[in-house]
Order: sequence, then structure tokens, then C-alpha cells
Amino acid sequence: MPRRSLRALALGAAVVLSLAMSGCAAAATPSIAIGDDTVVVDVRTPAEYAGGHLDGAINIDLQSAQFDAAISELDPDDEYVVYCQSGNRSAQAAAAMEAAGLDVQDAGGISEAEQATGLPVVQ
Repeated sequence: MPRRSLRALALGAAVVLSLAMSGCAAAATPSIAIGDDTVVVDVRTPAEYAGGHLDGAINIDLQSAQFDAAISELDPDDEYVVYCQSGNRSAQAAAAMEAAGLDVQDAGGISEAEQATGLPVVQ
């Protein structure tokens, strides 16, 4: 193989490796900061929550008849991060919580929430 082709190949490999490594580093960095006044809320069913949830998360089931009453009792001075299984229920919960005057961020599904917050899934 000519010397020029080897250099081009090596340069291309270095660029690809560099991009891959920077992409991995970016994915590992949490994008949602969890502070002392942040409450993480799992809006899945109690059975789903028991099967694994983010460390420190509380469970308020969106599908429960008591959901509205439960969010009305939350401290409006706190910040909230909500998640569910796939992101559908968390979006609904976030909208309801915002309508109730709460500062809330939708972290989507549990896998996305785990990556975004840096919190591990525990049982």
C-alpha cells in the first residue's frame, strides 16, 4: 500500500476514534442536575416502581385516582424531575404538575432519565 494511502487511512481512523470517544463522553455526562431541592418522581404504577426505579425517587402513580391530590401536596418551592417507562406518562404528569404551579422537568423514560440524571436504577 502506498505511503500516502496509509497516512490517509491512519488519519481517518484517528478522526473516527476521536469522534466516537467524544460521543461516549458526552453521553455519560448527566444533563439534568439533581440538587438538594430536587425531587425525582416516578409516575409509573407501584408494581413498576417496585421492579426498579431511580435511586431516591418517590412514586406517584399517574394512573391513580389520587394523582391530582398527591401533586397538590408537593412543595411548590422544590424542583421536580419526572419519568416513567417510555416517556408518555411522564409528559402527561409534567403537564399536570406545571398546571399545578410546580417547577418540573420531564426526563422521559427510565433509561433516558437514568442517563440524564446520573442516578442508578435500584430495587
